[in-house]
Amino acid sequence: MTDKTIISFKNVSKEYTLYKSDKARFKALFFKPKNPKIHHALKDVSFEIKRGESVGIVGDNGAGKSTLLKMITGVTFPTSGEVEVDGKVAALLELTAGFSAEMTGRENIYLKGYILGLEDDYIKNIEEKIVDFAQLGDYIDQPVRTYSSGMKMRLGFAINVNIEPDILVVDEALAVGDNAFKRKCKRKIKEIIDCGVTVLFVSHSTPSVQEICDRAIYLRKGQLIFDGKTEETVKVYEEYKARDAEIKRQKRAAQKARLDAAEAAEAERLAQKEKKQNQPK
Repeated sequence: MTDKTIISFKNVSKEYTLYKSDKARFKALFFKPKNPKIHHALKDVSFEIKRGESVGIVGDNGAGKSTLLKMITGVTFPTSGEVEVDGKVAALLELTAGFSAEMTGRENIYLKGYILGLEDDYIKNIEEKIVDFAQLGDYIDQPVRTYSSGMKMRLGFAINVNIEPDILVVDEALAVGDNAFKRKCKRKIKEIIDCGVTVLFVSHSTPSVQEICDRAIYLRKGQLIFDGKTEETVKVYEEYKARDAEIKRQKRAAQKARLDAAEAAEAERLAQKEKKQNQPK
């Protein structure tokens, strides 16, 4: 790790307008919607990542993790604030994005390389490394339409980890293939980290984050809650999860108590009604 900043977020916020239907979304292209519903995916997020750091991003669904990664990879841009990325990014997000179904696996290596801005000579130099890592055998020269989803993901992973990026972004991509291949993927990521590549690793599996990352960032409902050593971040994350679970438990208990009380009141009402009906006139 060096002191040079490779990724910088300065007071970054991202807002999305939510529409009730595709018709409303199309209409908004021509007319400003009245009282639109706004989703705040990120709220005033600031942090810096140094070259060579391995940083985990943890948080529940809807925390803003994917939005953050999309900004780093240039897929989307902030509503306000500044995002600076200094280096070539390889993203293990949509592993099969950009593949042509009719082209062979080998041809898709070149296609993905061109999409990433690589030259022919460079792709040719790393071609066999990718083929060996993917372990697809003779299928490497068959059309990708004949591949299973797991085979396509293997090829996508192999391409992205072998292009020698400055920044490697990993989003739950280790769920690729069998356990032996998953272990191979983890080893490869560790090798990349040892070579000084900056790694951002997003996962719901805190043990995986602890295994790979020295530092972790906890996002919650679009806000940065904690940024520090992985063990400390995971502890804060687990505390919030336990607190959320307790709140849900209390809400369920309160709801059950209200239902029980309502049922008891109704039973009492019916009993009183029946008693009145049985009284002699």
